[in-house]
Amino acid sequence: MLIFHRIIYSNTWQSPCSLLSIIRRLRCQFSFSNCLSKCYIDEECNDFLLWLEHKAGVEISSLLSIGKFANGRSLVARHPIKPGDCLLRVPYNVQLAPDNLPRGINALLGDNVGNVAKVALLILYEQKLGKKSEWDPYISRLPRPEDMHNTIFWDDNELEMIQQSSLHQKTIMHKLFVEQEFSKIKELGKASFQFSGIIQDVTLENFKYACALVTSRAWESSRGVSMIPFADFANHSDLSDTTVLCSEKKQLSEVIADYSYAPGDQVLIRYGNFSNARLLLDFGFTLPCNMYDQVEVELTIPHEDKLRQLKLKLLSKHQIPILKDVNGFSSSEYSSALKEVRFADAQGRGIPQSIRAFARVLCSNSPQEINYLAMEAAENDGRVARRPLKDKSREIQAHQFLLSKITGLIDEYNASIKSLELPTLCLVGKLDMRRQMAQYLLTGELRVLKSAALWLENYCKT
Repeated sequence: MLIFHRIIYSNTWQSPCSLLSIIRRLRCQFSFSNCLSKCYIDEECNDFLLWLEHKAGVEISSLLSIGKFANGRSLVARHPIKPGDCLLRVPYNVQLAPDNLPRGINALLGDNVGNVAKVALLILYEQKLGKKSEWDPYISRLPRPEDMHNTIFWDDNELEMIQQSSLHQKTIMHKLFVEQEFSKIKELGKASFQFSGIIQDVTLENFKYACALVTSRAWESSRGVSMIPFADFANHSDLSDTTVLCSEKKQLSEVIADYSYAPGDQVLIRYGNFSNARLLLDFGFTLPCNMYDQVEVELTIPHEDKLRQLKLKLLSKHQIPILKDVNGFSSSEYSSALKEVRFADAQGRGIPQSIRAFARVLCSNSPQEINYLAMEAAENDGRVARRPLKDKSREIQAHQFLLSKITGLIDEYNASIKSLELPTLCLVGKLDMRRQMAQYLLTGELRVLKSAALWLENYCKT
């Protein structure tokens, strides 16, 4: 739930050479060219790389330095870089993972809490040691709570700004999950004098902050979850092809350049193919135009539908997941994620086949139609209503239902975005920054909805 897949296991690396890669690199260059002049070397981190290399016993990077931008620290090219160059290598022995916890504590926690919670505890443990900690040069340079904007830190009024997005509910669930992990840890602390001494001063706010550090800076690894010092100073671009590679054979993580950089350029990587909702939940930022944006859309079979039970039975039997209610029983709701749809795409890629299938079932108006869909599914691959209905008027009705649902969402999104309009372009406070993040989130999701509506409208006409 909390961890994002940022590791690619590979022993080899190949430079992408497609036209798309070239275009994306050009866009990447344009996207951050305006901020390069605002970069300067972070004097506070001058000795950090030397400390890390001394601790690792090997060179980490000869090409990068830690720079400071308006939005925080980042990695900056120290020398000219060309595609294929190894930007950095960080051995496993200088990465923070659950097994870095004192052995007795790790054994006590066992499988009772997740890896994120374990590394969060490790951070709090090392913070408590202060200058005595062997990790102090790293821990002391992590972002402060006031610099973090993950939605888990937003108050009720701020969360109201993103109520239109599914991120609102995901944030509430995320907060609840963190609180449950914290409660488990406090309960386990009662069973160990050593452990209780470590966590006695830990508050829920401390723990929430440490968990956010892990979800925003850690990568999945063979050790569960790993924080990778120096690599985690790299900022994200959805246009970059550069990712963190993990080599179990070499016992290290490395980053290979996919783009040419001049000295002083900010070096960007891609954390993953993440929507703005995912970025805001786990990382605390959004992008003005995110190519991976998506929108959660929920459809419901009305309770007054006389064929409701037949439709639910058909959907659940043929691989269309129905949401569960708070008691664990099947409800009449279905949720799916829309992605941006290209108008010229005849197949409507971006609109999941399952949501179109749900609409076809929903618009069935007789037991005979439902039985026919069940027979068709059994005769093919077992998935129901994946083909256009033979009755064209019914096929159009199903897609007009979807179009009506999405058009309604578009109106709601437009109203929400209008309420967030800033009176000035100058962002001076935390609320202003979060309001702009909410704008980017909702604007991106609105773009996806409009692309789906345009395609559906054209499909119904033609």
